Amino acid sequence: MLQIPHRASRDPQGDIKVSFEFFPPKSPEMELNLWESIARLAPLNPSFVSVTYGAGGSTRERTHNTVARIVRETNVVPAAHLTCVGATREEVDAVVRDYLAAGVRHIVALRGDPVGGIGTAFEPHPGGYANSTELIKGIRKLGDFEVIVSAYPEKHPEAKSLEADIDVLEAKVDAGASVAITQFFFENAHYLRYLERVRARGITIPILPGIVPVQNFKQTAGFAAKTGASVPAWLAARFEGLENDPATRKLIAAAVAAEQVLDLVDHGIRDFHFYTMNRADLVFAICHLLGVRHTPAEAAAA
Repeated sequence: MLQIPHRASRDPQGDIKVSFEFFPPKSPEMELNLWESIARLAPLNPSFVSVTYGAGGSTRERTHNTVARIVRETNVVPAAHLTCVGATREEVDAVVRDYLAAGVRHIVALRGDPVGGIGTAFEPHPGGYANSTELIKGIRKLGDFEVIVSAYPEKHPEAKSLEADIDVLEAKVDAGASVAITQFFFENAHYLRYLERVRARGITIPILPGIVPVQNFKQTAGFAAKTGASVPAWLAARFEGLENDPATRKLIAAAVAAEQVLDLVDHGIRDFHFYTMNRADLVFAICHLLGVRHTPAEAAAA
């Protein structure tokens, strides 16, 4: 029988905070799935829910519509992703003003992937923001936003070193960022070492660990390879032979993610960001194990 790790001394309930990432739907079926997921997770009273922004702004309208609907129909705080790839400053600023008008006050500011895809050289738009630091400054000039940024426990793929990557994080904080979310990772030691080095540099903003319950191991491993996140051999072994067994994969995914977050709790971490892939079941179960439970009905989606 599959066992979720447990220690009698562990009592995470009470001060655990969570947040969730969603992506804008591409079809009516995906739209229905997204809103079912939001409806199930919203009563957990997340700190915020973020909505991604496609490469080169390809999902601009769908992202805005999703975020605006969250504002209208729920009591959760939306954080809209925004990149500066392939767009002028005026175009990016127009998106920021649209969010301001829609009641959005949290933005996840990212440079974005190169137009040619991950692994190719990034070239700023001639009339655009050159990088995430400039983007943050631009956002802060346009409104009183909380700006959330990315962090990389195993360094950004383009960074020369981890120290150089922390230099970039420091510049983003100096520009006005107040929270960072990490790229997902599977070995907690990466995050804990990174957090220690960030704090040693005098960076005090919250660094939320990004947790991804592995819905599809092959897909997740492929994405990890592109983003510089390592996939340990023990993780591959846990999913070996389950390519055609989605039910067992889901059980394994829940056990792996639960083990990871509960170990982080044991190390004093109290704030988690979940990459949901627009699916609520595994994330909901993990939050339950963390002691994050439904608030009364009146606090859920309107």
